[in-house]
Amino acid sequence: MSKILGFLFNRITIIVLLMLVQAAALAVSIWGLSHYFVYIYIALFVLSALTVLWIINTWINPAYKLAWTILILSLPIFGGLFYLCFGANQINKSLAVRLKRQYDKIAPLLLQDERVARRNIGALQEQSVDAANQSCFIHQSSGYPLYQNTETLFLSPGENKFETLLVELQKAERFIFLEYFIINEGLMWNTILEILQQKAAQGVDVRVMYDGCGSLMLLPADYPKKLESMGIKCQVFNPLRPMLSVTMNNRDHRKIFVIDGHTAFTGGINLSDEYINVVDKYGHWKDASIMIRGEAVWSFTLMFLGMWNYKERSDEDFEQFRPPHNIAFQTDGFVQPYGDSPLDYDDVGEMVYLNMINRAKKYVYISTPYLIVDNELVTALILAAESGVDVRIVTPHVWDKWYVHMVSSSYYRNLIERGVKIYEYTPGFIHSKTFVVDDEIATIGTINMDYRSLYLHFECGVWMYRSAAVGQVYRDYMEILKASQRVTLEECRKVRWYQRMFRGILRAFAPLM
Repeated sequence: MSKILGFLFNRITIIVLLMLVQAAALAVSIWGLSHYFVYIYIALFVLSALTVLWIINTWINPAYKLAWTILILSLPIFGGLFYLCFGANQINKSLAVRLKRQYDKIAPLLLQDERVARRNIGALQEQSVDAANQSCFIHQSSGYPLYQNTETLFLSPGENKFETLLVELQKAERFIFLEYFIINEGLMWNTILEILQQKAAQGVDVRVMYDGCGSLMLLPADYPKKLESMGIKCQVFNPLRPMLSVTMNNRDHRKIFVIDGHTAFTGGINLSDEYINVVDKYGHWKDASIMIRGEAVWSFTLMFLGMWNYKERSDEDFEQFRPPHNIAFQTDGFVQPYGDSPLDYDDVGEMVYLNMINRAKKYVYISTPYLIVDNELVTALILAAESGVDVRIVTPHVWDKWYVHMVSSSYYRNLIERGVKIYEYTPGFIHSKTFVVDDEIATIGTINMDYRSLYLHFECGVWMYRSAAVGQVYRDYMEILKASQRVTLEECRKVRWYQRMFRGILRAFAPLM
């Protein structure tokens, strides 16, 4: 009985029921106008036709255009209306205005001293013009500059990040900022929370932000109040509401930990027990994170504050969160954090990946939990492979979502036929989002190779040139390959025709998933 009541009064159940009530009310309204059926039919048909013309002429990814066009033409009466409700991929205007206000506030704070900026990019140009061009793009498109005076440490699997994070948290003296897609009560989060509570009691400024959808089923609705009772400030980003709206698509998928302005963590690892293999959810969970220490942490500090203050609407002085000037940092190659936002038309995450693939000379090694990519990325991967570059991609053998895995596998045959080597991580689920190129360049972050990460979510990553972490990512990748099985062309050809057809249908609508 308790399970039934729990289900009935669950937040998801209530939200779904309220959305169904809205849909039913709309249907009843249309039915009530049934004696005007012919006129309504013509009006909705014209609306769908105009919507298709609008989609064709918009500056959105062609894959979205195709998916929506197919859907609308399949449902010519309600397709246009459906697009107006769910398809514009536009973030809530009020949210967009507030976020842009914060981005405008942090933009001047990201500017480096002219001499420092010239020194950093000049030093990089002396070593590699290609790398300097990639760095310039990141700066121009995202606003986040290139740094030296920063150390890097690659951490994989999640257990390594967890252990290192606990050590660093104990050192916190001024502030701790964390922003995550998923927070789930268990060994990992409860251990971290205990330290956060201790630090808050000592006067450390502790702030927690989590995504309202990613943690919806994992934390109670009043969880922010629980944290605030411990002295921990808390916000929920874009909480799920019972409304027929596309704005729920825009999620905060970032994973950021900032300590005292001089140490930061990011990567694929959320704060939940499966990420440290305490819970066996999909076999061995292979994930990756990076710790940076030094001047580049300032970018993550501002990245967090920009998101935090969109809701607070405060005039907080961000300069107070800079690390003290008396701290000396070592130089470990070149480091450039970056963020990606659905607020603009700069698909930074995808362009970083494209730049790395297109400029590779020897190899490109990729790990990703999902391989649902557009024509640009497919073309880049094939062009690199057919140009003699060793292109390898590792995906999970044990999947978390069957339909996503089916879409991912629909790309295998075409890529393999054109020279791309694809592997599946056999011990379980690989959640790492890593690229490493030519022993020189690597990126680690939160950005999956799928439409949601590339176009709809708030994301982040760290781009590096000749940092210690670059070699660490490479060595880790070699170990991953030992535990992975290569997908052969023969296996792809054995897929039955109806399976290929079903995969093709799913792939056509992948941008809408």
